[in-house]
Amino acid sequence: MTDTPTTGPQGGPDPTAAAAASPGTALVAGSAGVIGAHAAAEYARLPGWTVRGAARREQPGVPWRALTADLSSADGAREGLAAARDTTHLVFAAYVERGDELQQVRDNTALLRHTLDALDGAPLRHVTLYQGGKAYGAHLPGFKTPARESDPRLLVPNFYYAQEDLLRAEADRRGFGLTVLRPEGVVGYATGNPMNILMVVAVHAAISRALGVPLRFPGSRAAGEALYQVTDAELLARATVWAGSTPAADGEVFNVTNGDQFRWVHAYAAIARHLGMEHDEPQDFSLTSVMPLHEGTWRRLVDEHGLVPTPYERLVGWPFGDFLFHSGFDNVSSTVKVRRAGFGECLDSVERFCELVDRLVERRVVPAFR
Repeated sequence: MTDTPTTGPQGGPDPTAAAAASPGTALVAGSAGVIGAHAAAEYARLPGWTVRGAARREQPGVPWRALTADLSSADGAREGLAAARDTTHLVFAAYVERGDELQQVRDNTALLRHTLDALDGAPLRHVTLYQGGKAYGAHLPGFKTPARESDPRLLVPNFYYAQEDLLRAEADRRGFGLTVLRPEGVVGYATGNPMNILMVVAVHAAISRALGVPLRFPGSRAAGEALYQVTDAELLARATVWAGSTPAADGEVFNVTNGDQFRWVHAYAAIARHLGMEHDEPQDFSLTSVMPLHEGTWRRLVDEHGLVPTPYERLVGWPFGDFLFHSGFDNVSSTVKVRRAGFGECLDSVERFCELVDRLVERRVVPAFR
C-alpha cells in the first residue's frame, strides 16, 4: 500500500501515479533553474525515488541530493555526475545563453552531449528534453498560431533542433525512451534565477507601490493587447514526471501550457486589484533602462521587510521582461496533443499569477502589499 495520491490537483487522475508505482533514480540537469528546480522537487515528492540535481552553483536546502557539475566540459560532466551512474530518468533543463544563434547551438548541444556521455552505461530508461516557443519562431516577428507540434522547423539556426537530433540518435543507439516538452513563458520561482516573468511582474509591482505610483503595464500597446500564454512550473513538473512514465509519451513532442490565453493589459489590471494597488493605463518604457535606477528602493525594501537578500542583478531579468512586453503578436500553442495522450491539467493563468505573488510574499521574496 502507498499513501501516494491517486487524484491530481484538479480532482482527476493523478498524472504522476505511474511514476509513484514504479520508482527509479532521477537526475535533473539544471536543477538550480526554475524548470529544473520544480521538476526535481516533484520527483522528490514521490515515494521510493532517488533524486539528484546537478547545477554549477550551490543548491542550499533542497529536498534532493545536490551535485555540482560543470556540464560545459566533458571532464566537468564526467566528474560531477560520477555519483549518478545509476540514473534511470534524466531530465535535461540545463541551458546557457550567450552569443549569436550559432554559438547557442554549439554551447547548448555540448551541454547535452557531455551529460549523455557522462551517463553512458547508466540504466537510462527515459530522457525528458525541454524546448519552447522559439521552436516555432516566437522570438521572431510573428508565427503561425495556434502552434502545433507538427509544424515544420525554421530555416533560422536553433539549438532546440540540434539537441533533439542528438537525443534521438542516442536514444536509438542506447535504447532509452524520450519526450520533448515545449512550455512557453514558464512561471515559478527559483532563488537567483532571473529569467522568469513572475519576478518581473512581482518586483515591478513592489517598487511601484513603494514609490506610490499606480501599477501600469510597461510594454507596447500591441503586446498588451496580443494573446499570450504561460506555463506554470509546477504543472510542467507534473507533466515531466508523467512523460517519463507513460508509454504514450515515448518519442513524442508536446506543447505544455496552462491551457488558456490572456492579454497583458487585462492581467496587469487583475493583479493590481488583487494586490490592492491603483492601476492606470499602460506606459511603454524600457524596464532594462529604468528599473536598475530603483535598486536603492529595492535594498530599502529588503531591509525594512526582512526579505531574502538576493542580489538585485540576479533577482529579475529586466531584458527578458522587455522582450515579452514588446512582442506585439499572438503567442498561442495548441495543447490538444498532450491532452489526447493523457495529460489534461490546466490552470487559470491570471489567477495563478495572483496566487504565486502571494506565495512570494509568504516566502519573503517580495514585501507584503497590504
